[in-house]
Amino acid sequence: MERQTLGNKYAIPISIVLAGMMITAGTYSSKTVSSGENSAASNKTAATQDIQASVTEEAVSPSGGVILPVVWGDLGARLVNSGTIDAGKFKAIYESGGRFDDEYQELLFGQNDGRLKITKENAGYILNLFWALGLANSNAILDSGEMTNSTYGGAQNFASTGGWTVAKGSPMNHYSQHVFFNLTSGQQALVEKVSKNIYRPCCNNPTYFPDCNHGMAMLGFLELMASQGVSEQDMYKAALVVNSYWFPDTYIIIAKYMKMKDIDWNDVRPIEILSANYSSGSGFAKISAQVSQPVQKEGDRCGVDTQQPIAQPKQQSGCGV
Repeated sequence: MERQTLGNKYAIPISIVLAGMMITAGTYSSKTVSSGENSAASNKTAATQDIQASVTEEAVSPSGGVILPVVWGDLGARLVNSGTIDAGKFKAIYESGGRFDDEYQELLFGQNDGRLKITKENAGYILNLFWALGLANSNAILDSGEMTNSTYGGAQNFASTGGWTVAKGSPMNHYSQHVFFNLTSGQQALVEKVSKNIYRPCCNNPTYFPDCNHGMAMLGFLELMASQGVSEQDMYKAALVVNSYWFPDTYIIIAKYMKMKDIDWNDVRPIEILSANYSSGSGFAKISAQVSQPVQKEGDRCGVDTQQPIAQPKQQSGCGV
């Protein structure tokens, strides 16, 4: 998961040295002005670079947030009522971190009829809500997909299952066990198609194999979008948005790489950026090797932090297999 350096000696005749001593004052003045100009130019360049970096970040994960093409409704309350989320445990984690505000309260217990909005501040909370939804909603991807491959020892051994420690009882008691919405055959086919084309930079697996929290959360999001009639094109667009908030540094680097190819972030093709070539762990490593990188932020990993809590997975193999 988520991830840098340079002299001549001259033999000068005595006559030139003496001549140089006669014009020292003028030369010194000239050099002083030149040094000042270089310093100003250097400061201007640094300021420009800072602005460019800020503009890139704002394009990738806007500070004002992005409206997603879904209505959350009362899914939080239904996840609580099903036992997928133990409200006491869930709230305690956020309260201990200093934040369980009205927004979080409403998403967990209320009725939210407007479009869901993701921001830098709530991205981790939305990640965990989508994680619960993807884990618990009954779906053939969980029942007969890669998660059930006997090679891996069972679906219970992954970060996306064993890592969900805020359920009532075992997380496997909720794995694909609840029906929060019924997908038509066409909607299910769309989820399966799109899930096979969306990767996350903490792993080398697509959403169709949701072995980590980000993968399971994306699955829940795709199911929610399909159930509400979101088009395939808009599903990819929205998936890139949430990935960019969940892995901000990763996608800033990818945006810089695309800029090197004279492609602005607003002009990228989401299905291309979400592919294994860019968004898988190995694909991103190749991209980042060609771009100078900022310091990695805490959110750019499958581990847990105060922004997107939930206990660490136990016996599972981490993000990948």
